[in-house]
Amino acid sequence: MTGGAKPDFLTWKTTAGQWALDFSRPLIMSIINLTPDSFSDGGRFAHPEEAVLAALAEEADGADIFDLGAESTRPGSARVTPEEEWARLAPVLASLTRKSRQPISIDTYRAEVAEKALKAGAAILNDIYAGLKAPRMLDLAAEYGVPIILMHMKGEPQTMQLDPRYDDVVAEVHDFLAGRAEAAQAAGVPRERIILDPGLGFGKNMAHNLSLLKHFDQAVPRGYRRLMALSRKNFLGRIMNGAPPLERDGLTAVADGLAMLQGADIVRVHRAGPNRDAAALIRAILTAD
Repeated sequence: MTGGAKPDFLTWKTTAGQWALDFSRPLIMSIINLTPDSFSDGGRFAHPEEAVLAALAEEADGADIFDLGAESTRPGSARVTPEEEWARLAPVLASLTRKSRQPISIDTYRAEVAEKALKAGAAILNDIYAGLKAPRMLDLAAEYGVPIILMHMKGEPQTMQLDPRYDDVVAEVHDFLAGRAEAAQAAGVPRERIILDPGLGFGKNMAHNLSLLKHFDQAVPRGYRRLMALSRKNFLGRIMNGAPPLERDGLTAVADGLAMLQGADIVRVHRAGPNRDAAALIRAILTAD
């Protein structure tokens, strides 16, 4: 097991049934963007069934969890209404819960959207505001008995990359996440269902991102499940001399491997295959004599 004394299996129950995740190895969370303006693959799916087929292909390639997002949070992104967000999510969620037995995470910071999704079969909440935008998110996780991902973000998506500054990015991210984990526990979320994400690319420049990757084990509090989400991020493109997002999957897998070696339990990615192979290598390294 990774990152402290935590059980290898996490089990919980939702309206869609019983769920179990085996954390004896790093897990792969596949991103399914349902937006027209995501930085990497916005507008990829013209119809809900195309998104479902893509998710099922990711499952075949090793995805353990799906993460559905219906509002882009890239730098400078525009807001959508809760009604529009749910209209994008609902048909994909309904179909995917019938066609797959992998747990589905909903990437939203809106409590009203989160509750509809939970009632429709979602099994995990993923909140970029860590419950600060809508404190009821923590209550929903407790009430429905589901894991919740709490992420660090400095500022707002529209302006977060203008000039982010820290005195000590590793310490500040650690302290923020520790505080939000405590808030979730105070709301009734069990420690084992709290997942922490340092939020690379969310109010961080290239130096901040690299420092958080280098010091992942210090930046993300131990004793909780820990997630790394750096797939296809801009700082990887800069390292690759301006390579576009779709060409960054190889370097994403390398960087995720570094995070796994430091205790990342989950990596959130656009393509499961390369990261599945990275996870297999890391597991082999960690279990070697």
